[in-house]
Amino acid sequence: MDNQQSTVTVKTELDRRTPEFFGLARFEAVGRRAVALSLLAALAALAGCASNRPGFSSARTEVCKTTSEQEIAALFDRWNQSLQTGDPRKVVANYAEKSVLLATVSNTPRLNAAQKLDYFEHFLEDKPFGRIDSRTIEIGCTTAVDAGLYTFTFAKTGAIVKARYTYTYKWDGGQWLITSHHSSAMPEK
Repeated sequence: MDNQQSTVTVKTELDRRTPEFFGLARFEAVGRRAVALSLLAALAALAGCASNRPGFSSARTEVCKTTSEQEIAALFDRWNQSLQTGDPRKVVANYAEKSVLLATVSNTPRLNAAQKLDYFEHFLEDKPFGRIDSRTIEIGCTTAVDAGLYTFTFAKTGAIVKARYTYTYKWDGGQWLITSHHSSAMPEK
């Protein structure tokens, strides 16, 4: 009998060490459900993030500006006419607030209105007039690029400078503004 009682006691001790005794089976099932729900929530969040990447549809849409090559070409004429006024403020008004000017006769990038104003105050002293020699225009949704070759004649000095140029423009909802302007003298004489 002692032998039987000891066997029963050992069996009872083993029974108490099972997951069921501690309620672990119930916790494991609840834990599995919680992990599954957490994974579903994380996947849903990741799917939301993925849809905000460029190239994916999102709630924000952009309305394209209908334009033509002639309208974009006329933007150089507008800029050149502002040079003819001799007023650097009128020239700078062609540039977006966030824009860059990499000018032909300056080693300094002009990143804000004050820096552009400083450049054009000196540039306008020689009374420049620009003429497009050749160009390529590319049009996007609210952007455009005009790149090519131009020649500047300086009335005060008689100097003639042939240069390469690139203007990038952005439609701001009311007008086209220059977002970058790069100009460099032709390397070959």
